[in-house]
Amino acid sequence: MDWMQITSALALIIFLIILFPAALEMMRNSPKATSSDWKAIIAPLIIIILFIMLLIKLV
Repeated sequence: MDWMQITSALALIIFLIILFPAALEMMRNSPKATSSDWKAIIAPLIIIILFIMLLIKLV
């Protein structure tokens, strides 16, 4: 293995060790989603999907 790959792998492992506990804590203390939250995300997703379908149809 190249020294650059080893360094990158070590950096990734250290990053995950630091990030994982913080992510778990954020998930435990995050507010719960309501139905209005889901409605707010579904509308833009539908628009994006329709736009992508339009682009595919134009090709």
